[in-house]
Amino acid sequence: MKFIDLSHTIEDGTVTYKGLPAPKICDFWTREESKNWYDEDTSFQIGKIEMVSNTGTYIDTPFHRYEDGKDLSEILIERTALLDAVLISVPYQKSKKIDIDSFKGFNLKNKAVLVRTGWDELWEQEAYYSENPFLTAEAARYLVEQGVILVGIDSYNIDDVSGKTRPVHTILLKNEILIVEHLCNLNQIPDGTAIKFCATPPKVKGMGTFPVRAYVVIE
Repeated sequence: MKFIDLSHTIEDGTVTYKGLPAPKICDFWTREESKNWYDEDTSFQIGKIEMVSNTGTYIDTPFHRYEDGKDLSEILIERTALLDAVLISVPYQKSKKIDIDSFKGFNLKNKAVLVRTGWDELWEQEAYYSENPFLTAEAARYLVEQGVILVGIDSYNIDDVSGKTRPVHTILLKNEILIVEHLCNLNQIPDGTAIKFCATPPKVKGMGTFPVRAYVVIE
C-alpha cells in the first residue's frame, strides 16, 4: 500500500482562515522541568496548543452549521475512514466556479469526492485567502442526489466567500455530508487510481469542526 498525506502542517502562527486567530503552540512542561519528577536522564515533554477548531486541514460536521446537527462525537467512524474515493480535477486556472458538469459521468454513490483545483500551491500566500475555487449550490445539490458521503477540496473554502451566504455548507451539512477543506497534495494522486480516503477527527462533544490528518491509501 502507498499513503499520500493530504494535510497541511499546523505550526505556531499558521494562518488558515483570514480573521481567525492563528494557533499558539508551546511547551506546557519542558523536558528540563520534567527532570525534577523522574530519575536521572529521564525527561518528557508535554505540549500545549491554543487554537480555533478551523485550523489547518479540517473537517466540518453538521453541527458546524446546524445547532441540532451531529457534532464530532456523533459522526460514525465509517463515514470518515477508508472511504472509496473519486478524484475530480478542476484546475483553478481554467475555472474557479465548479458546477454540475464537473461531476457528471462519475459513479459517486457512497464515495468521498475529492476536488483537486491546485489552489493549495498558494498556501500561506496572501492570494490564498480570496477569490478561491468553490462549488456552486447546484453542484452541491447534485452531490446530495448522487448519495456522496463526504466532499473534500484543496481550496480556502468550499463556498464562494465573496458574499455572506454559504449555500454549499448549508446543503451538504443539512444532508449529513461531511466537508474537508484546505486539503493539499492531491496532485500526487495518479489519475484513474483506486483510492481510499481517511480524515477521522477526535471524538469531541459540542464541536462541529476540527483538524484532521487527511490522507489517501493506494493499494
